[in-house]
Amino acid sequence: MVIEQQLPSSIVISLMTHMDFFSNPIFFTALALIASLLALHILTRKLNKDQRKKKYHPIAGTSFHQLLNFNRLHHYMTDLAGKHRTYRLLTPSRNEIYTADPANVEYILKTNFQNYGKGWYNYIILKDLLGDGIFTVDGDKWRQQRKISSHEFSTKVLRDFSSLIFRKNAAKLANMVSEAATSNQIIDIQDLLMKSTLDSLFQVAFGTELDSMCGSNEEGKSFGNAFDDSSAMILWRYVDIFWRIKKFLNIGSEAALNRSTKIVNDFVFKLIHSKMEQMKNSKDESSMKREDILSRFLQVTENDPTYLRDIILNFIIAGKDTTATTLSWFIHMLCKHPAVQEKIAKEVKEATKKKEFTNYAEFAASMSEEALEKMHYLHAAITETLRLYPAVPVDAKICFSDDTLPDGYSVNKGDMVSYQPYAMGRMKFIWGDDAEVFRPERWLDKDGIFQPESPFKFTAFQAGPRICLGKEFAYREMKIFSAVMVGCFQFKMSDENKIVNYRTMINLHIDGGLEVRAFHRNGN
Repeated sequence: MVIEQQLPSSIVISLMTHMDFFSNPIFFTALALIASLLALHILTRKLNKDQRKKKYHPIAGTSFHQLLNFNRLHHYMTDLAGKHRTYRLLTPSRNEIYTADPANVEYILKTNFQNYGKGWYNYIILKDLLGDGIFTVDGDKWRQQRKISSHEFSTKVLRDFSSLIFRKNAAKLANMVSEAATSNQIIDIQDLLMKSTLDSLFQVAFGTELDSMCGSNEEGKSFGNAFDDSSAMILWRYVDIFWRIKKFLNIGSEAALNRSTKIVNDFVFKLIHSKMEQMKNSKDESSMKREDILSRFLQVTENDPTYLRDIILNFIIAGKDTTATTLSWFIHMLCKHPAVQEKIAKEVKEATKKKEFTNYAEFAASMSEEALEKMHYLHAAITETLRLYPAVPVDAKICFSDDTLPDGYSVNKGDMVSYQPYAMGRMKFIWGDDAEVFRPERWLDKDGIFQPESPFKFTAFQAGPRICLGKEFAYREMKIFSAVMVGCFQFKMSDENKIVNYRTMINLHIDGGLEVRAFHRNGN
């Protein structure tokens, strides 16, 4: 998908209470408050001078307020969006504009696309993890990666090969869930889904068996944990005004980020060199035309390991975290809405014509393209999950030149302009009075056929020139996994009273995982 495990509240507590001087909570908070107030004073004076000529969005807070609300950041910003469809937050160096207005989103992502990009600000923050990958760059580098990636996702070979891998790994996951169901064990379904989607991604995109789901690859497990921690600490940079100082001194959160990215880099560089040697030593010409993404990039670009590393990590964050987190929230929604869960199970059995089966591999194999296309209610339920729990909850762009948005308010060159999929999914002016209610039926017509909405209203996959290339790829994976899981098992929360929340990071992970119990369905 576009572009998301041990650091939930510690991203604010552990990192800030570490031994480095700048992470002292009292010192940090005081300086942040002073900086925010100073920024407010300076920017207010500047805006007063310009007020006669330009009209600016209302000020809803400062970066200091984001810092105070970091663990509930998307709740905080949803509350602000409910008061102002588009608003500003002040920082020591710039305005940050956040919008939940579909008209503004369409203007930023499509109408005036050339004026809004990742920019230097986002690039500097993200590059230590994602480098010059497709999610951090603009211009020629973005166009080149987009062109090659577009070819990959449009090939029938990739579709057929990926579906085969998804079915195989869905069956493997079902076997593990079955063992837990038989022994009445609690399972962390998010952890299993993260491992399973990572295994699938490495096989489909890079032609590599990782097998992290079975725990047989400690390197893969370490890589996954380090990648998640790096993602959380990269996002922390957006609210930590001292991160550059910490990086220079290699202390606190930046020292932890440095350790995590080293683990990530070592693993990926090893993978790249292995693939390069494999292609170099291969005598079979057909192997040079393999459909995995790394092989294709090796054929059409210079063999720069650093550039290839950037490409790989961008695909990992697009294909692993987004799919696994969406499926995790999907299972959570089904636990809260058992009637929806049963309706999906019934649809899966009817679409596959598999009321009984001898093993999970046989059942997974029945998830053909034809069968998946009949699962309109499942498609609607996954989409409804993405509406409320988008894998990328907020997406930031930089304004390259002074502009006026469709709502009539001005933005200045250098301002950060972000649209908010998480907040937008909860806006009554977009979705009606039941905006916060999980209701798959809102996506179906009177005949039960799925009806898509405008991508500027439903922004989970972006829109415009940067719309997610892997959208259909992601839906296929999610539908295969969810159909196998719900067709074979009934899921219930292990603790019905436990509050499930997100972890604030690039992707919308469930904080601490999702503990559930699985029960075999009758007839299995």
